[in-house]
Amino acid sequence: MITVGRNCQRLSRRITAIGASAVVLISIGSRVAVAAEGSISYRPQDPELQLPPLGAPDEFLPDGQITPPIPSEPEVTPRPKPTVRIELRLTERRLYLYLDDKLETSYPVAIGKPGWETPVGEFQVMHMAVDPTWENPWTGELIPPGPGSPIGRAVIVFHETGDDWVAFHGTPNEELIGQAVSHGCVRMRNEDILALYEQVNRGTAVVVTP
Repeated sequence: MITVGRNCQRLSRRITAIGASAVVLISIGSRVAVAAEGSISYRPQDPELQLPPLGAPDEFLPDGQITPPIPSEPEVTPRPKPTVRIELRLTERRLYLYLDDKLETSYPVAIGKPGWETPVGEFQVMHMAVDPTWENPWTGELIPPGPGSPIGRAVIVFHETGDDWVAFHGTPNEELIGQAVSHGCVRMRNEDILALYEQVNRGTAVVVTP
């Protein structure tokens, strides 16, 4: 007698017994006897366990560890972030934004007035803030964020010397954009400085040319 017990892990559709020219269909928990002359006796032990219908997928015991293979998701290589560069051309009063050396957009700006010229050279973004509080360097007064803030909606610092810094920032006086009126900073329309803020990070290259 052949006994199929509870230690089996997988419910199989069929087992072919080679011997006495007999083919035996079984289910877990059944006992099948094959006589020498090929006669078959079959007695189900557990009515709960039945053969699955033809074409059904394999089934497994509750305590089994066998699981069907799960197809793996194809690995997706993330696209590298573009290299961002800011170029400020003082004579043009214009800022150019490049992504991977391709011009993305440009913005009109106001620059430093005579005696307070915007510095020329190669720099990088050092600090960034949205809706910052501004400290008046002459009086020490703190100006909170708001429509009247001299630095507008955002500030992007790219140069420092001692306690002084030079930055791109917004302005409440957008009618002065395009002129040389600042104390060295680069003023932008508030909507433009916010758009630029979303494109750059600390370390972004800044090139200022005459």
